[in-house]
Amino acid sequence: MISSIKTFPVKGDIYFTAQIKLIQKSIRIRVIIECLINPLRLDSFCVHGKGPNNVKTMFKNNINQTKRLIAFIIFILTIVNVNGQQTDTIKDDRFSVHAQTTVITQYKPAFTAKYSGQNSLQTQEETSRSTTSTLYLGAKLWQGASVFINPEIAGGAGLSGSLGVGSSANGETYRIDNPAPTFELARLFFRQIFPLGKETTYQESDFNKLGGSIPTNYFSFTVGKICVADFFDNNRYSHDPRTQFMSWGLMSNGAWDFPANTRGYTPSVVLEYVTPENELRYGFSLVPTTPNGMNMSWNISNTGSHTLEFTHNYTLAGEKGALRLVSFFNNAKMGNYNQSIALNPTAPDLFATEAIGHIKYGFGINSEQALNKDMGIFFRASWNDGHNETWAFTEIDRSVSFGISSNGNQWNRQNDNVGLALVISGLSTPHRKYLEAGGNGFELGDGKLNYSLEHLAELYYSVQLQKYLYVSGTYQFILNPGYNKDRGPVNVFSIRVHAAF
Repeated sequence: MISSIKTFPVKGDIYFTAQIKLIQKSIRIRVIIECLINPLRLDSFCVHGKGPNNVKTMFKNNINQTKRLIAFIIFILTIVNVNGQQTDTIKDDRFSVHAQTTVITQYKPAFTAKYSGQNSLQTQEETSRSTTSTLYLGAKLWQGASVFINPEIAGGAGLSGSLGVGSSANGETYRIDNPAPTFELARLFFRQIFPLGKETTYQESDFNKLGGSIPTNYFSFTVGKICVADFFDNNRYSHDPRTQFMSWGLMSNGAWDFPANTRGYTPSVVLEYVTPENELRYGFSLVPTTPNGMNMSWNISNTGSHTLEFTHNYTLAGEKGALRLVSFFNNAKMGNYNQSIALNPTAPDLFATEAIGHIKYGFGINSEQALNKDMGIFFRASWNDGHNETWAFTEIDRSVSFGISSNGNQWNRQNDNVGLALVISGLSTPHRKYLEAGGNGFELGDGKLNYSLEHLAELYYSVQLQKYLYVSGTYQFILNPGYNKDRGPVNVFSIRVHAAF
């Protein structure tokens, strides 16, 4: 990071980086003063029930609160970034300091439904907001060894508390367990890279990456608290809800019940074998003690999650592509759908059948292909056995997604991005029958179910306002929310503000 930044001397032999000047230009003093005088109220993070009569009015009523929040966080992150710069110009970083903040405001008009249940998407007009702010700190310990720590503040909620939709609309809300802003040590992990040859390549400084030379062929060992999705099921065009598609079913393979607490993190061990053409990864992770819970089970002899992925990198017609095959095997105190129905056919309850030894396994395919230097496409498909309850991610047992993404180079907006994608999600037969009988999962439960595949289409455009600041507008159309033909369709409109240093 440091070697790529120009420095210049000022009075007193103090060195400031050129990027600080750019940050200062992006911050308006009057906005910061407004933020400090009138800080964001906690109750503005989530506004449910009756709201504005249309999208225009909703954004007008909420834009000032969003502006104050963004201005304040950018101000804090600017200070952090100034203090985090080094004055030397060595090629390999000893330390790394980065930060991000993301605020997503979503609005849905009222929609029709024949009935609603405990875990339904609310039919009335609704507005919600989520926010996450993360500090990424890293340090080199010795040759090939590094340690990273990511304190994070998150708050807010998804529409209807992220209930009632399998492929939920806001990928940031799975990181949030409390509407009020709360602190968590999101990541804390150690990584050791063992080179398998003398050839090296240069790695740019980034989130949880130290700038410098790394071997092109290596074996690595990572241990600590991580987000498993940082290592598995990556995709160049659809993986990060902070900058790309926001739906849960588009940021990862939907049927992959990847291990995580409510905020998306878990203690894990990850082994990686990497060459320029092929990559092989294995991870073992802790699972929650309860569905979608914050507390993790350390009873690793009876509970845990195994993830295995093979990646093949290739070139087709001169353009880069990748094919990934992922599998998982989870062991947790899950409830069983069929057993729950057998115990109580009219009001089945998964909690009554939860037992150590219940498993969930599945597979996924993930591909990406560049069409040219500006545009690319992606495809994912996944399946899990669906006999036992969803434990950590979302209630999807079958999923297919595909889409296209492009930067704005063709219209002289190189750092803008636009994307269009569709995800189709489904349930296993036991899962479907459980919901039809009136059962509730941790995310779904309309009281009954007229089953059909859930479809979610998403269109977004991301505008770069300044070097570190992006604003996106997103539209999502949801057909058969919660796999229910008796509900919807639903329209969701979003504004996303993302700042990263």
